[in-house]
Amino acid sequence: MKTITTLGHSNLKLNRIGLGCMGMSEFYGSFDESESINTLHKAIDLGVNFFDTADMYGWGANERLLGKAFKGKREEAILATKFAVMRGPNGEFLGLNGKPEYIKQACEQSLQNLSVESIDLYYMHRKDPKVEIEEIVASMSELVKQGKVKHIGLSEVDAETLRRAHAVHPISALQTEYSLWSREPEKEILDVCLELGISFVAYSPLGRGFLTGAIKTRADLETSDWRLTLPRFKEEAINENLKFVDVIHQIALNKNATNAQIALAWVLSQNDEILTIPGTRKVQRLEENLGALKLELTQDDFAIIQNSMPSETIGNRY
Repeated sequence: MKTITTLGHSNLKLNRIGLGCMGMSEFYGSFDESESINTLHKAIDLGVNFFDTADMYGWGANERLLGKAFKGKREEAILATKFAVMRGPNGEFLGLNGKPEYIKQACEQSLQNLSVESIDLYYMHRKDPKVEIEEIVASMSELVKQGKVKHIGLSEVDAETLRRAHAVHPISALQTEYSLWSREPEKEILDVCLELGISFVAYSPLGRGFLTGAIKTRADLETSDWRLTLPRFKEEAINENLKFVDVIHQIALNKNATNAQIALAWVLSQNDEILTIPGTRKVQRLEENLGALKLELTQDDFAIIQNSMPSETIGNRY
């Protein structure tokens, strides 16, 4: 399997398995800063160089964590962050903002949080429905001209929006959820990314941990875990969606691999340019995930997935 790829419209070489850092500061239950920093440092040691955060994760805390962890290691880390989801002083969600002045302010705050002079990849986290994509991308392009951002990306947009954005300024990456239980990008967006030379970054490739087999009931999650609010993690949905886990586990046993490795290898095998950013706080899981790069799925494996995997997932993503 190809392990390194170039971020679209750049000369940045990225390990195809990066690290999603959201859970180090919020959403997935309790977390420990020292453990997270240890994992971030170990990731660098293992060849991971692509780290994903956003200004809304911990309303700034996650960016500050990365800034602290990579002090003195800046050249080894390619940092991606995002803007658009506004949070209040107590973490309350205040909606989306894609106005030019807000983008400028958000970028300045992220630069400060990350303790960097330039952001390697700056994403629009979600599109503000009140602002045209052309205006948003034009504002992001200004940040590139000013040297505050090196490359720009989008998250969770459709093919038409992606084309319109790319016509204003080269889009280097599109980040969207993609996994064995979230296959919507196959309808159109994966092909458009290949056509336009845009890197596709698959987030939640392990189905927010579900596809690993670690979550069999709601009791497996801490009471503060955000996943308990998601439709796919309702008890009746979990019971049905475990059919996905059963199929993955069958293949994992045959290959002496873990569920996580099978799920990641499947995403990466869809084309040689896909990147993925599984999140973890633990070194053990990081090492396990990277093992997917050494895994080759066979035609028999793909046939099992095609013939045995449920045709639809119970519950919406959000």
